[in-house]
Amino acid sequence: MEIESDCEEKSVHSDQLSEKTRVGERMISMSSTLVETVSINYEDFNESFLTCSTCLCVYDGSAHTPKLLPCSHTVCLECLSHIASSQTRDTGSFRCPICRELITIPRGGVAALPPSFLVNQLLDLMSRQRREVIPKCSVHINQELLFCETCDTVFCSLCTGGSHSTGGSSCEHTIIPFSIAIKRMSEILLYKANDCISKLGQAHDAVSDELKRLDEATEACLSQVSRTFEEITALAEKRRLALSNAVKEARDKKKQVLEEQLKLIAAEKAKVDGECDGLQYQVEVRNITQKISSLTEKLDSVATLAEPRENSFLTCDFQSGQSGAVEVVKKALDTFGKVRTSTTFPSLCSAEVDTVASSGDVVAKLKCSATLSTVDYHGKARTSGGDPVSAELRTSSGQLLETEIQDLDDGTYKVWFRPPAAGTYTLNLSVFQRPIKDKNINFEVTEHNSPRGEHGCRGSGKGEFLQPVSVTVNSEAGFVYVLDTGNSRIKVLSLDLEFIRHIENDGLKGRSCTGIALTRQGLIVVNWRTKSVTEIDPETGDTISSFSHNAFQEPVDIAVMPKSGKILVADNSASCVFVFDGQGRPLLQVGKKGSQRGQFNLISSVAASPNDDILVADSRIQIFSSEGDFKREIFAEGKGRGRYGGLTMDSENRIIATRSEKCRHYIQVLSSEEDKVLSTVDSHDSKLKRPSGVAVMPEHHIVVVDLGNDCVKKYQYW
Repeated sequence: MEIESDCEEKSVHSDQLSEKTRVGERMISMSSTLVETVSINYEDFNESFLTCSTCLCVYDGSAHTPKLLPCSHTVCLECLSHIASSQTRDTGSFRCPICRELITIPRGGVAALPPSFLVNQLLDLMSRQRREVIPKCSVHINQELLFCETCDTVFCSLCTGGSHSTGGSSCEHTIIPFSIAIKRMSEILLYKANDCISKLGQAHDAVSDELKRLDEATEACLSQVSRTFEEITALAEKRRLALSNAVKEARDKKKQVLEEQLKLIAAEKAKVDGECDGLQYQVEVRNITQKISSLTEKLDSVATLAEPRENSFLTCDFQSGQSGAVEVVKKALDTFGKVRTSTTFPSLCSAEVDTVASSGDVVAKLKCSATLSTVDYHGKARTSGGDPVSAELRTSSGQLLETEIQDLDDGTYKVWFRPPAAGTYTLNLSVFQRPIKDKNINFEVTEHNSPRGEHGCRGSGKGEFLQPVSVTVNSEAGFVYVLDTGNSRIKVLSLDLEFIRHIENDGLKGRSCTGIALTRQGLIVVNWRTKSVTEIDPETGDTISSFSHNAFQEPVDIAVMPKSGKILVADNSASCVFVFDGQGRPLLQVGKKGSQRGQFNLISSVAASPNDDILVADSRIQIFSSEGDFKREIFAEGKGRGRYGGLTMDSENRIIATRSEKCRHYIQVLSSEEDKVLSTVDSHDSKLKRPSGVAVMPEHHIVVVDLGNDCVKKYQYW
């Protein structure tokens, strides 16, 4: 709103009014648009709204207080007092000086009439507003200057011929009076200043809080130093007392021996003195001779008392190696304890969620991580750890999840977590209880677990398979052995599924080997066609040993107990598992044909647990002791709905098995203790087709034989 007076043009602006009005004029040209405003005279505004229509005095807060009458007109208190005193007499009422409506005087007199809140608000508004001079053109003194918001230019419409644009631009420009622009810029400046002051206040509070925390940390460190050295002093004093007591004890033992010797000497001396008394009066030669003989014997015994039976040597040995114990303690104290500080600047530190390289995903139920990289105030990467890092991971519903922080001691930190399901998650990281630059890290978690690596296709070449069926892994040597049945060979790969070499042996011929396992000497395979078991040297491919068994009908899989070295051979037609010792001698038979517990129907695979339990799979998984006693059944609800292909158990007693159900092929991770499916691997981006053998690799990875696609795939399963 803008108000004009006779002496100078004034402006008033209020966002309390129901409508916003602006002073100006409309100017329309080819390339500019003028914002239309309304002009109101300052005195007219005062006379119309802020002046009593009876006495023509401006309303104020004393005698001319605006009072609102029941007829909605406003009259000052002084006028109402005069009118009421002259009109009321005995009636107790008066007429409004504007509309002549009869007004009843309240019990407290005209002073008790309600104030006119609207007029009071306008008075307050006018008192708060600045009255500014409207800028005029120096050439055309009566022409108000205009401002183009588009070009950020001040101009006079008369000087520029109606348009300030000289570039011939066809775009529209927004034109407003320069006085309005000044007000807007002043408001923006004031807002920015207040915002800056607010942020400076927040900064002051943050630094003050940090100083307070520094004082608290200092007190805590000093208390810790005092407590530690009090403990050391107490230990030193305890050792001092122990050594002192040891010295006194050693002294007492020596002293006792010497004192006893002194008593003995004194006793012998007393005897000699007694025997010598009155010798000068002896006249009998025989008695004297006897005394002399007795003293001669005494002299021999006295000779043994002449030397102390104990010595006076007593010392403390404070030597330790080639240097003294005091020097050792001194060196130890010189390096004992360390005051550690950090130059990490949290608001410049960054973090990112580590995704699967092959797919860029974070997968539900797998152990995932985020990496925090710390820098100092100048943005230089930190090279040491030790900072107090805190993490808060929440689901989209706000549920707080457990996290684990690992200090890599090189300025970076790993935050480990396991998202329970697919969805959106938010990770907040703080250093020194201050948020890092990436305060809220939002990321998506998918339920689809894609392979981390893949090797092979159909064929007989170096990187090709023909009906691969089984696999085993030597993690210590870093080799993956895949039974390439259709090519009658074993393909050796690295843990990254890179080709190394082929192993060939007579026991692999016939395209009928279906099971492979590790022994203490090498590899062992089972051939269902020849009904034989062959142990092979993985380096040379030579046969170490081989055996067969009369009861074999269709041996399809093989496993080796890690503790005892016993060999397990699963026979599909015989519906049992044969157990042999390391030399191939039969020991026992586990199971028989049937669908009850302890019975099998179309055995697909056999495996041994880390503690030598026997695991057998058909459409379910059953666990037996190493002696063949039935223990429990796993995933019984899958019986009849599908069939397992491969089976293994990791070092933490989790069962990993491949399974096919109609058109669905996937990997199951099961608990061997609770009979519960922990997770599944659906291989979303690289569908499995008839998955068979499976083996555990380091760091919770597995390698799976995809028979239908003639390849092997690597997955993270936990």
